[in-house]
Parts: sequence; structure tokens; C-alpha cells
Amino acid sequence: MRIDLSENEIQRYSRHILLAELGGTGQMALKNASVLVVGAGGLGSPAALYLAAAGVGRLGLVDDDVVELSNLQRQVLHTAGTVGHKKVASARERLSALNPEIVVETWDTRLNATTVEELVSRYDLVCDGCDNFDTRYLVNAACVRQGKTLVSAAAQRFGGQLSTFRPQLGGPCYACLYPPHEGNDIASPTCGDAGVLGAVTGVMGTLQATEALKAITGIGTSMDGRLLMWDALSMRFSELTLAADPACSVCGPAGVRA
Repeated sequence: MRIDLSENEIQRYSRHILLAELGGTGQMALKNASVLVVGAGGLGSPAALYLAAAGVGRLGLVDDDVVELSNLQRQVLHTAGTVGHKKVASARERLSALNPEIVVETWDTRLNATTVEELVSRYDLVCDGCDNFDTRYLVNAACVRQGKTLVSAAAQRFGGQLSTFRPQLGGPCYACLYPPHEGNDIASPTCGDAGVLGAVTGVMGTLQATEALKAITGIGTSMDGRLLMWDALSMRFSELTLAADPACSVCGPAGVRA
């Protein structure tokens, strides 16, 4: 574990260090932390950029897609020059240029029951910005099984949702909010089907990074047990209270930890 900040880091993170709630201790916590970002797309792009800029010491990105021209309207990790390139390669180049003080690890793979367990085990916290229920359920189950905090965000059309899941501390998991059942993917089309305002993914991904930074440093009040919803057209935020489902098939008594 690294135990101090270099002179370059003190200068780079000076605005963090000025914050009484964060200070040098909080910045050291970020430096010694690791975060896995699932998806280098509309949500993962702003989340990864702000996590890298904040000085999270080891940042992992997993995605098996290629940059397409239609991605550039919202996926700000990528540029016209990286169209046709692997998203993780494009992301690594951008994040390393932004902050050479951190380690950027990339995983050009599609998550499945085997790979998700291995990758989640390598990191302290997971930010899930994928666009389908199957992957979300895989990531959630792995986080529950391994006792890892999951920050989950979603965006579609003109709105988004955000929550932090910490069932290891008694809160709900993602499956408590959206119980797995056949047909979820049909009920929730992707951005490729329904469209999305690019800036909406920027806001939700940035909020996701904020939650991750709070969780790492222990500042503020977590979104654990709460669901934040945002309607960009009316510019209104609303919130629902969430509770752990004692019958949850993932975090309940008969779930993956049983």
C-alpha cells in the first residue's frame, strides 16, 4: 500500500485536499482504491473520466465492443480518431493521458458467470454502466457474493436512475429493486432502440462517479437504500426509499450467499 502523496499529486489534487471532509487522508484513500467500471459507453465514459481525474489508484474497464460513429454523441471517452478501435483501447489511451499517475487496466471481454467473478474479485468497488439486464444481474450477484459495493446507473431517452447497493451492510441489492424474471429485457429497450439525450448519460455517469468517490472516502450520505430518478425535460429529481427484500433470490436467505 502506498503511504504518501508525491509533490505532483499534492498539486494535482490540491482542490480535493482543501476540502475539510476529504483532505489528504481522503486523497490517500482514493490513491489506494481500485474500481471496476463495467461498460466504456455513455455511463462508463464520464464515470471513468472523473474517477481517473480524482486519482483512484487503479481503474479497470471491461467492454468487448468497438467504437462506432453513433457512440460519439454521448460516449466522451472516445473520439472520431478511435472509430473502429476497441473501446477499452480507446479508453485506456484517454484515461492514461488524463492522469498518468494512476494504473488503467482494461478487459476486452464479455462478462459471463466465470469472468464476472474473477474481475469483481480484483477491485474494491464496482460501477455498473451496462445496458442490459443480463449483465446487471451477473454483476450484482458477484458483488453480493463477494461483499463488494455496487454503484449502478441507467439512462434512457431523457431520464436516468442511480443507486448504491451494499447488502453486505444490510441494504438491498439490485435484484431487490428489479427481481429477475423473464421478459425484463423486452420491457426495457436499450438506448439503441429508444434513443437517449447524450448529456443525460453524462449527468448520470458523473453522479455515479460521485457516489463511488463518497463510498471510497467515507464522506457524505450514501444512496444505499435510496433510488434517485431524474427527468431532464422537467429538470426534476425525485427519490424512492428502497428496502432489502427478505425473499430476494440473490441477497436473501436462499440467495447466492446461502
